[in-house]
Amino acid sequence: MVGELLHLTGGVLRSPFKRPSPEADFPRERLVLPGVRVDQDRLAAYERVCGFPTGDSALPVTYPHVLGFPAAMRLMSDGAFPLPLLGLVHTSIEITRHTSLPATGEYELAVHIAGLAPHRRGTQATVVTAMRAGGEVVWESRSTYLARHRTDRPAGPRKEQPAPLPVVAEWRLAEDVGRRYGAASGDRNPIHLYPLTARLFGFPRAVAHGMWAVARCLAAHGTGGSAVVRAEFRAPVLLPGTVAYGADGSGRFELRGAGGRVHLLGEVRALSG
Repeated sequence: MVGELLHLTGGVLRSPFKRPSPEADFPRERLVLPGVRVDQDRLAAYERVCGFPTGDSALPVTYPHVLGFPAAMRLMSDGAFPLPLLGLVHTSIEITRHTSLPATGEYELAVHIAGLAPHRRGTQATVVTAMRAGGEVVWESRSTYLARHRTDRPAGPRKEQPAPLPVVAEWRLAEDVGRRYGAASGDRNPIHLYPLTARLFGFPRAVAHGMWAVARCLAAHGTGGSAVVRAEFRAPVLLPGTVAYGADGSGRFELRGAGGRVHLLGEVRALSG
């Protein structure tokens, strides 16, 4: 734990000296974590803050992201990673769950950086996490993280604002959601914890974790067995606050705030083949 904290601190301190570019080299290392077992108390805390039923025999579809997050942070805080850790924005995630994941199982996790790509607002990195049981891939994800910087590429048109989905529920989010999720997930980015620490990074109040938002939506939506989940993070959710959860029968879901502002767009599909 101390080593991980020192590595992460080093990544933060090196951030101002990074020169992000989609043409830059990046670490090709593949971090493998064998013999991973789930801490049941921590899992229960995660389930409570995200709205999943506690004590389920299977892991929530988003929980392997929590297990792989320390390894992903280690790669992105490495001195050879060209994007600054400070200010990285999680912009999307795609999750494929091939089968149900027993909460008491033993797994192998592997994490690597798949590449860098140009983005209209800077440079984007793709981080891939795969979880295996008995030698077979049972869960995998692709997350994109954006480093904003000046670019010669045209900004392009603004993203379309889709028509609102039927509102299923309205959620009032407490001021401490970021701290509770951070304690359960290990993601203690200061923008999520307190108004003071969030203001240091340009936010008026603490911001909910994007992965909390998608987990909360999936707890309400449900995912069944084998499934593909896609989510795009559009705008931060300020804490405390109120959001509207919308969904339709096609598998789409969303979170919207005041004035219909889109915070999150997502969908759940059955895994074909």
